[in-house]
Amino acid sequence: MTVVIRPSVALTEVYLYRQPVDFRKSYRGLSAIVECELGHNPFAGCLYAFTNRQRNKIKCLFWEDNGFVLYYKALAEEKFKWPKGSEDTLVLTGQQLNWLLDGLDIDAMKGHKKLHYESVF
Repeated sequence: MTVVIRPSVALTEVYLYRQPVDFRKSYRGLSAIVECELGHNPFAGCLYAFTNRQRNKIKCLFWEDNGFVLYYKALAEEKFKWPKGSEDTLVLTGQQLNWLLDGLDIDAMKGHKKLHYESVF
């Protein structure tokens, strides 16, 4: 039986930091980015995802009750399809983060547009 440890798909606030970071940073350096550059509270229970310049590694930082949890994935051959944009962060769901970890392009995964009607007549 294979046990896979992944960030929960039930997470509602995942912040994808768009700029590459130096992967020598530990939880201290990553939490400093969260607090100083993003102005967020790293102890609020949100998950933050970071990548390196080559886009072949991801580190996720999460505060869990009494300490930081780091999730790290390094690809052997390919690159992550990191979403583009001009903002510092992109807000994702836990499911979208797991799709990204699986190698899917979350920019290309668009559902049908939502329709809002006031009447059937």
